[in-house]
Amino acid sequence: MELETLSKNLLVDLNEIKEKNLPILEEALRCINLSRGLLHKFKKEILAAGFDSTTSEITFFKQIKQVPLVKLIYYSEIHSFEIQFPKANKAEQLKAIKKKLKKLNRFFLYNLDFGQYVKSGSTHFDKEYYTRDHLETFHITTSKFYFQDPDFCTPRDMLLGKFKAYNLLVKYMEQKHYALKHRPNGSILNSKMVNKIEWPFTNTDWVELVYALWSAGKSKKNHLSIVKLSQMLKEIFDFEPKDIYKTYQDIKNRKNSRTLFLDQLTSSLLVEMDKSEE
Repeated sequence: MELETLSKNLLVDLNEIKEKNLPILEEALRCINLSRGLLHKFKKEILAAGFDSTTSEITFFKQIKQVPLVKLIYYSEIHSFEIQFPKANKAEQLKAIKKKLKKLNRFFLYNLDFGQYVKSGSTHFDKEYYTRDHLETFHITTSKFYFQDPDFCTPRDMLLGKFKAYNLLVKYMEQKHYALKHRPNGSILNSKMVNKIEWPFTNTDWVELVYALWSAGKSKKNHLSIVKLSQMLKEIFDFEPKDIYKTYQDIKNRKNSRTLFLDQLTSSLLVEMDKSEE
């Protein structure tokens, strides 16, 4: 069976575990065991068969291995955090969450250059970052209990895994923080990962929609900034907006309609209404 297929099957298995709504510690342990098991299987396969090209090696360490690796890191961090989480005293609980978020922010700040490399979709250092040939030049920069083996690690594949897992962990902590402040029992309503909808439009369309929602007053009622509102929309849509403020200035400078996307939405809705009346 292809390694990529095994990764896809893992996601299905993990989703089935989440669907059972188990206590978070039990969910984390089950997901940790499945993810670690697949990594062991990957290691045996890689050591036995190797790679037929540099491209296939990069693809494995940058994409395929990341699936179980990110899940292993994410659930390991959650398990560790939840075990140590204060059982009582709301103030202490909030303090623990804020402390964890500060630690995560320090990680992103310390690895700012690598984070920009990942976010920008750059590939010019992929050979050095995601093959094992450059371990002597680009040393492994992260070390913890997850999975460190020079025969199965590249200089930055672990760091990439932590970067992705920590982004998920930030969302988990923010949900937990919100639940403690706004829900009676402090429970997270839905700890499952949301299947995001692909954003089929442009970055400019995104900015136009965000500003339209913000200008309508709903965000002002909840004291949301443009950036915060955009981040909330990202919980639904699989899209990474760029240059929000600059794009908004470009929209304002349009010579014809300054609401092209909203006009398009209106037109599409009217056409659909007309069809339904035929």
